Amino acid sequence: MKTLSTFWLSCLGALSALAAQAQSQSMASTTMPTPPTAAIKPKQLVSPHGTRTDNYYWLNERENPQVLDYLKQENAYFDEKMAPVKGLEEKLFNEMKGRIKEQDESVPFRDNGYYYYTRYELGGEYPLYCRKAGNLQAPEEIMLNGNQMGQGKSYFAVGGYEVSDNNEVLAFGTDTVSRRLYTLRFKNLKTGQAYPEKIANTAGSAVWAADNKTVFYAKKDVTTLLPYQVYRHTLGTDPAQDVLVYEEKDNTFGVNIERSKSRRYVGITLHSSLSSEYRYLDASKPTGQFKVFLPREADHLYEVQDANGQFYIRTNWEAPNFRIMASPVTNTGKGQWEDVVPQRDDVFIEQMELFKDYLVLNEREEGLRQLRVINFKDEVGHTVDFRELAYTTFIGANPEFDTPLLRFTYTSFTTPSTTYDYNMATHKLALLKEQPVLGGFNKVDYVTERTFVKARDGKLIPVAIVYKKGFKKDGTAPVLQYAYGSYGLSMDPTFSAARLSLLNRGFAYVLCGIRGGQELGRQWFEDGRMLHKVNSFNDFIDCSQYLIKEKYTTPAKLFALGGSAGGLLMGAVVNMRPDLYKGVIAAVPFVDVVTTMSDASIPLTTGEYDQWGNPAEKKYYDYMLSYSPYDNVKAQKYPNMLVLTGLHDSQVQYFEPAKWVAKLRATKTDNHLLLMHTDMEAGHGGASGRFKALHDVARQYAFLFLLLGQKSAM
Repeated sequence: MKTLSTFWLSCLGALSALAAQAQSQSMASTTMPTPPTAAIKPKQLVSPHGTRTDNYYWLNERENPQVLDYLKQENAYFDEKMAPVKGLEEKLFNEMKGRIKEQDESVPFRDNGYYYYTRYELGGEYPLYCRKAGNLQAPEEIMLNGNQMGQGKSYFAVGGYEVSDNNEVLAFGTDTVSRRLYTLRFKNLKTGQAYPEKIANTAGSAVWAADNKTVFYAKKDVTTLLPYQVYRHTLGTDPAQDVLVYEEKDNTFGVNIERSKSRRYVGITLHSSLSSEYRYLDASKPTGQFKVFLPREADHLYEVQDANGQFYIRTNWEAPNFRIMASPVTNTGKGQWEDVVPQRDDVFIEQMELFKDYLVLNEREEGLRQLRVINFKDEVGHTVDFRELAYTTFIGANPEFDTPLLRFTYTSFTTPSTTYDYNMATHKLALLKEQPVLGGFNKVDYVTERTFVKARDGKLIPVAIVYKKGFKKDGTAPVLQYAYGSYGLSMDPTFSAARLSLLNRGFAYVLCGIRGGQELGRQWFEDGRMLHKVNSFNDFIDCSQYLIKEKYTTPAKLFALGGSAGGLLMGAVVNMRPDLYKGVIAAVPFVDVVTTMSDASIPLTTGEYDQWGNPAEKKYYDYMLSYSPYDNVKAQKYPNMLVLTGLHDSQVQYFEPAKWVAKLRATKTDNHLLLMHTDMEAGHGGASGRFKALHDVARQYAFLFLLLGQKSAM
């Protein structure tokens, strides 16, 4: 149930604003065609803590022709209601596509003697995965051609790829359904020939041992979609003979397999929301036994990397915001751990990267990410300086160990994704690439603000705002407000070329760092999960009220957007304060919380007890029931709403939003638009392909313009 995004014309004056509002109200009147109606088939959902009646539980039946027919009816209704802005939708799509440099490539990174990069061809939906030997003037080798592999498929994605130590064999995973069940395959890069074996239902990539013939991979449970087994495979052999080297019995934990940066170890990370465990194996001895670094403990999260004959641990042991510790390779017990970077109350350590001479930390202070570099020789640290008010920066691909160069990416609301190499010895910054934005974009035409909004309980919520110059804070402009607020995932200000289509038409875009993320450290996450989840919803509402109070907008022009767990946020907010919003977009929304969390067979449920609680316990059952959007639909007026889902969604099953929409239709007391669109070929992330995905964004934007009464665009 995991991670979406943004809008119109500046003030035209009171008359045009009133005209647009009147036109919008007219379009949402009783003259609209009758929407689809789902049959009511009551089902009693019994638990030790109460019995609920679900009239639309039957929509769970994915293969039922009546279910598919209902979804198609909703799509037809969506098309009918969106018909007035169909031309605008196409215009927006072409506008967004026109900002993309179609023939483009990523900045190459060096690994084991080769330079690796991806590139797009003119008109191509998918990337080509390429490399060059020794230097960038060498002939190009195309390892995978995404356009050829995805041709004729309604969905296509490469999960990941890994090259053997001798640079000769590629292991890669592909998904053609969007269930994130990847088929693992192998290709000889010298001959171009594929190996015969295909390994189904994997997590998407493999890890090579040092012998160039052994790989380890994680297998998924096809029902819950949790990666829970690790197998050893010998290249060229029948996968039926693969050896199971680890199986996770606790279904609240998932499994991840990796190779250490030093290439010395193959590692298995076992992780839940609040606990983790690391096991490691000498990569030169692939048939050996994995060793446990430290047995899992309740409420202890740690990750391990190695450098210079030591293990380095990022850990929250007695350090809520995490610290960096080191241990000898020969004894990894806690008694041998020593502080390298101590815990700090005001700084959250989000990521570490090790080099021969340097430790690099991606830290978060006052809600903003920063890069801190520490020299192992003198233990002196410094931060890389960034000058924008609201931005984000993150460590990029750094596979080389013995180098003074740090590759990182920087972006903001007004700065496209920018790749740098930073010389950690000289402190010199080298700009490698700023993602081109075609169509006359100039960053100085836009304004970024950053503020802290006081929540009802006194907490300060970080908020970032962007708009085009000329935006007036007089309550006449439209605003799109976005947040997520779950899983400790922090939402940072990043650039969106598509969003320019809204900003150029007078919209402001507002990003709220509500509780449930880690924008302000680990406690910010703790205060937005389990029995504190309602804080996330209150924070979003408090930010909305701030935007209205400060005259960025009014309820007649305030729009809200959230996806996945952010769709849960949207569902809760429209139940609690429907009067604040003109329209709401809920993408792949997790809205049937109690039912889903009560069913351990639904993908990802058991791994999320630490996020929402286990409804088998009465206190969690009662608390979830108090806010679950589906269970709290009531006879009241709701905003105009667009609900998006995918038939093959592996994270939030399509039937959650489908049931929610059906219940809203039968219960709400208004004539506002309620539309649902199901992508019958895609899953949680929407359409695959860079241009197909833009159609999804254009569809959302067109809905907003429809509500504003604007059927054409300037």
